[in-house]
Amino acid sequence: MAKASTVAAAKKAPRKSRDASEAADAACEPAAENLEPAEANDEESGTSNSSYLVPGLERGLRILAEFSAHDPVLCAPELSKRIGIPRTTTFRLLQTLEALGFLERVNSDRYFRLGVAVLRLGFEYLSSLELTDFGTPILERLRDATGLSAHLLIRDQRDVVFVAKAQSQQSIFSSVKVQIGTRLPAHATVHGHVLMGDLTLAALRELYGHARLEPFTERTPTTIEELYERVRECALQGYAVSEASFERGISVVTAPVRDQAGKIAAAVTVTVPRSDLGEPHEKEQLIEAACGAANELSIRLNYRPRADDPTFARAQRKTFAAT
Repeated sequence: MAKASTVAAAKKAPRKSRDASEAADAACEPAAENLEPAEANDEESGTSNSSYLVPGLERGLRILAEFSAHDPVLCAPELSKRIGIPRTTTFRLLQTLEALGFLERVNSDRYFRLGVAVLRLGFEYLSSLELTDFGTPILERLRDATGLSAHLLIRDQRDVVFVAKAQSQQSIFSSVKVQIGTRLPAHATVHGHVLMGDLTLAALRELYGHARLEPFTERTPTTIEELYERVRECALQGYAVSEASFERGISVVTAPVRDQAGKIAAAVTVTVPRSDLGEPHEKEQLIEAACGAANELSIRLNYRPRADDPTFARAQRKTFAAT
């Protein structure tokens, strides 16, 4: 009932107030820039070939997707340019999202940022995942066996997303805590290389299109072909290791989790708060432990390991107790 009344209030907002807000929003764009000619277009004209898509809903969701850790605050004209829709339409969508709690205003009403409703949806999604229900106790056992922080990740298009964790209580981890919901670029991390292990070269090209692969370090793949080589290497060995290849002072071991159909559904990772994984025997132990935890979660998801599954084979050599 409260949500309905909020929406109704937004619809009844005085036109004078909306006009004043639109004028204020224009201030965050250079005056020399012209209004887009699409202003005259019908708001209900679709942006997709599918007749089943609702244009207004699609546009609203695309607006929400533009906000990120890199761009936490955006103004209406900037969003209008990014999405390619009329500025007045963008403003009406922003007002609707604000009324529903998905956006909130900052900096004298000229800019917007994500609202608490987005966080609520995120938590509802995480709580609905079998992965997190089954994965959390496995992560905790992995943490207790290794003394290291353990995480569960999934892939969302070009990003990897942390969805569960078991944080080490050692003081050395106090400065490297990763929050649930943290996103990292899939192409630049071994997490992403593992999670993309089922993708063909053609699928990778379709995923990235003509997008530039941003280099984060000298080890970041910068072409689709180079990325595919990394992905195949991780798939063939059944895990991936990074020794400060994405972030200084941080090393990780990551292994894939498969679902009932045998597809990669997630990844388990353990984090070492230094630039290397230690002596060779320590490295081997961590690889076997991570693969063991990933394999345990895969089995909980009704995956039946094949004889040629490299992650499963590596897990059989684990030296840390996984139970």
